[in-house]
Amino acid sequence: MNALNVAEYTHTLGFQAKTASALMAKAPAAIKNKALKALARLLRENVDALQVDNARDLERARAAGLAEPMVDRLKLSPKVLQTCAEGCEQLAAMPDIIGEILGMKQQPSGIRVGQMRVPIGVFGMIYESRPNVTIEAASLSIKSGNACILRGGSEAIDSNKALAKLVQQALADAGLPQDAVQLVQTTDREAVGQLIAMPQFVDVIIPRGGKGLIERISRDAKVPVIKHLDGNCHTYVDDPCDMAMAVKVADNAKTNKYSPCNASEGLLVARGVAAEFLPKIGAVYAAKGVEMRGCPESLAILQSVPGAQLVAATEQDWSEEYLAPIISVKVVAGVDEAIAHINQYSSHHTDAILTTHHVHAQQFLREVDSASVMVNASTRFADGFEYGLGAEIGISTDKFHARGPVGLEGLTSLKYVVLGEGEIRV
Repeated sequence: MNALNVAEYTHTLGFQAKTASALMAKAPAAIKNKALKALARLLRENVDALQVDNARDLERARAAGLAEPMVDRLKLSPKVLQTCAEGCEQLAAMPDIIGEILGMKQQPSGIRVGQMRVPIGVFGMIYESRPNVTIEAASLSIKSGNACILRGGSEAIDSNKALAKLVQQALADAGLPQDAVQLVQTTDREAVGQLIAMPQFVDVIIPRGGKGLIERISRDAKVPVIKHLDGNCHTYVDDPCDMAMAVKVADNAKTNKYSPCNASEGLLVARGVAAEFLPKIGAVYAAKGVEMRGCPESLAILQSVPGAQLVAATEQDWSEEYLAPIISVKVVAGVDEAIAHINQYSSHHTDAILTTHHVHAQQFLREVDSASVMVNASTRFADGFEYGLGAEIGISTDKFHARGPVGLEGLTSLKYVVLGEGEIRV
């Protein structure tokens, strides 16, 4: 596809999405839910066929030398597909928020003023690796009454095409426009450049991927962008804490899965519990092959752990998103230093405190400047599905409109509505 054809193609996608968005905005809740239930059924019925398409992507990725954590993100296992189907059903069971009116108040003039929740219109989604994002984005788009244009990574093109075909079948089965969810069928990078520069058709762009992709989108887009750059998440072990719980949660936050953006990349430990806690978690990490990049104080304690992979941390390590079996470790004086470290070095994605001290927990919740802040829970819970949002379009570290996992509400806007009985302004 040459540049002219790519421009024409994306222009057509934009026009079709804008047309479909008007129909989606007025679609009854029952019809949108019908499409979501149909999509869940189609996903379950096509597990074997989808894995055939997915296998082609996996084979191509391995042949291209893609790192194993990245290959892992590409996999459409039966479990992943089951989670996608459950997400669709969870969304279908949720109340429809479109058209709800908030904060209606009578004014001295007699008019009543409130805000109505409405769809954004058309969003463009640019994402890498994970093909299940195709279903998450499509299902949220349907439930929120939007239209969307999806552009997945070239490494998942066969999987994404197969999934998008099922989405369009589900839309048609429910009597909704198939163009409400469109997948960019070309892997030409120019399609991204066109998609982010069509304000006449696209209302917001949501990039989900590596830092390079998101920086490029943020720099070049001519439409608003909802973004997060990376996931440098922290777990802070406080003094006092429940030692057994702290070991369990710090282990899960790092080793449950290395590739997601909500995995903890930094472990902060209060000096008062470091001598007891670090050997315990160090033994767990050593057994799982996790490299620990520590400050001098933490390394001195961890030296006694058999088989521990220890490296002296550099300044860069405090800011690093590893997406690998590596974690930075730092001993801090207490909760104040932990909060200062997190606010300086984290990506403001998700940070957790493990503590039995109520005042410390409340201080951490108030003062840590991140999209998700947790007490006594694994950072791995920072996810739209786990938060009960049905699915998520991504996790925003922006501070306006949508912050944290972006679910239904993040894909809507509010407009003022005024109800009167013939009032005039004097």
